[in-house]
Amino acid sequence: MMLRLALLVLWLLHWLPLPVLALLGDALGWAAYHLISGRRRVTLINLALCFPQLSHRERQRLARAHFQAFMTSVLGQGVSWFASLSRLRRIIHLEQTQRLTQALSEGPVILLTPHFMGVDTVGPFLSADFNLITINSQQKDRQLEALIKGRRLRWKRGLIFTRQDPIRAVLRALKPGWALFYLPDQDFGPKDSIFVDFFGVPAATIPALAGLARLAKARVMGCVVRQNYHQGQITVRFEPVWDHFPSGNEETDTRRMNQFIEQAVLEQPANYLWTHKRFKTRPPGTPSVYPSKD
Repeated sequence: MMLRLALLVLWLLHWLPLPVLALLGDALGWAAYHLISGRRRVTLINLALCFPQLSHRERQRLARAHFQAFMTSVLGQGVSWFASLSRLRRIIHLEQTQRLTQALSEGPVILLTPHFMGVDTVGPFLSADFNLITINSQQKDRQLEALIKGRRLRWKRGLIFTRQDPIRAVLRALKPGWALFYLPDQDFGPKDSIFVDFFGVPAATIPALAGLARLAKARVMGCVVRQNYHQGQITVRFEPVWDHFPSGNEETDTRRMNQFIEQAVLEQPANYLWTHKRFKTRPPGTPSVYPSKD
């Protein structure tokens, strides 16, 4: 019943113009910042670790702006799921698309996509025009899992794997003409992770990008999403293909990935996923940076 109600709300919201959704998101985000204390603490801790040069008041303003962007993206989920393709083409602006087209003509591509607000809208949209593979977290609720998968595959051109699927299945699918929409910048625990600096802080990071590129003979290029509902649009910028990657050094390649994400974050810090406990996994002997109750 609750799932159907949530679905109805998203369906109703998707008819609204994006600037109106932005105003609603601003209001809800302001309220969420003040009411959801646990996520607020996580966000402020992340910002303090990554931007120690900012004052506490500056980090508070940035955190509020992030909550507003986050809530706007939640309200806009219905746009991704229910808007017509023609409307999505008016909303989502692709920049430097020829880079992706050229790279796909030469083999498989890995789109390195940081966790900015709007990625959940962009991923399904890209699968309308490109052969796209995504890797998602599996939902415990089977009905919700089927719903999300159905909405994300509504253009009938993409493939979805879960993080529980064997990597060889992804590699078999990542063939010439296909792109992997790859979002690696989360803390998935100590297993298979190495500690690489993110804004100068040791962060447990999955070093799989270089391995995937090597095994699939795939090119890597950045894909940066910028959500701007106030102006009624989302932009997607395809960066140049990386040269000399992978290098053969796992730590060097993973650090290069984190540096790319850092540079993208500096362009639009409020739109990055700061509510995630990016530094939950700590190096041995290092205390937690988050309160246990959060």
